[in-house]
Amino acid sequence: MQAFDEHKILLGCKKNDRKAQQALFQFYADKMLGLCIRYIKDKAQSEEIMIVGFTKVFDKINTYRGDGSFEGWIKRLMVNECLMYLRKQQRIGHLSDIEEINQEEASVQPETGLEAKELLQMIHELPDGYKAVFNMYAIEGYSHKEISKALGINEGTSKSQLSKARKFLQSLITKYQQIS
Repeated sequence: MQAFDEHKILLGCKKNDRKAQQALFQFYADKMLGLCIRYIKDKAQSEEIMIVGFTKVFDKINTYRGDGSFEGWIKRLMVNECLMYLRKQQRIGHLSDIEEINQEEASVQPETGLEAKELLQMIHELPDGYKAVFNMYAIEGYSHKEISKALGINEGTSKSQLSKARKFLQSLITKYQQIS
């Protein structure tokens, strides 16, 4: 199998070369599906969102200027697709604005004994607003400023939702450890 040459593939995709598009899709599909599943639990719906996301990748590929990683650029498009889906489903967007929050961080002990699959299941139990902020901040690396802009909330609300998500996850981990 030939090595993935991102530069060559990108040039091909910018020329609407179907083989280059297929190579790009095959290289990134599993990662992007995993990203979509973190936001939308239903696998079939996640796959559909990923496909729509890749359609936008190919439509907008000429806007990628090489600033930052290409994978990061694709991830941002996929996250935006997930957020648009959640908004359409009216699952986020009604997060209450909180100007002041207690900055107390919930500490998750590194030795939880959890498998990645179990942790993903716990993340899926979060309310959609918490889940979106948690995924964007803790997994995707967005700042609270970027999250507030993407979700149309203020930074304090983003911080509050993250704090609540962490506390919720900590309680689920504690319950898991008690029954294990």
